[in-house]
Amino acid sequence: MSTTLRDPREIIREEPMMHSPILWALRAGPLTVPEIAEHIGEPANEVLFWVMGMRRYGHVVEVEDPTDEGYFRYASVHQEATS
Repeated sequence: MSTTLRDPREIIREEPMMHSPILWALRAGPLTVPEIAEHIGEPANEVLFWVMGMRRYGHVVEVEDPTDEGYFRYASVHQEATS
């Protein structure tokens, strides 16, 4: 795995393509950014960009208080509406 960080503009451009994998990972319930990254096999620093974009545009929401490590859990808005 490369340790070179990618240009944030390149990461942000990929957000629309990452909606499906992220929402698929969230199908079983809320996850933190590191947990989402593990499920979809992408670096956590990039997943953070995508999740924040999805949060901004109403695809995911924060749920529950932060974990002991300080991470928030995120859930699909669709799942929250049906819960």
